[in-house]
Amino acid sequence: MEEYDAEARQARGGSVGYSQAETKPEANLLSLSKARVKALIEEAVVDAYGDEEQTGGFFAMIEEHLALPFSVSILGVEAVVEKVDMTRDGRIVAVCRRDGVKQRIEILDLPLPKPIPAGAEWIVAYGHWRRGF
Repeated sequence: MEEYDAEARQARGGSVGYSQAETKPEANLLSLSKARVKALIEEAVVDAYGDEEQTGGFFAMIEEHLALPFSVSILGVEAVVEKVDMTRDGRIVAVCRRDGVKQRIEILDLPLPKPIPAGAEWIVAYGHWRRGF
């Protein structure tokens, strides 16, 4: 019943409770159904033409839905993801900070923490889109 409820919330555009969602331990990413990934991709790229505009659509969705800030471990060092940004060359990056120093890490290379923050399903969908879902 919990799995159905999570799928139903997702189908209506709501967020899934991450304690109920399945994760892939090797990638530390949510495991979403193909239908859910397809729906997220369609929502992100609606009315967008070309890769640049479509990437902008994913950026907008990640920026709007990803719960920030959150802590991550990067190379064994704790840092805080403060925001997401888009570089001049069209890459979506996480802006991380530790001890007053900022570093941008491509969003698909970011090791997500456990529990995974709300809105991370948009990162998963973006990764599928980039690989040509």
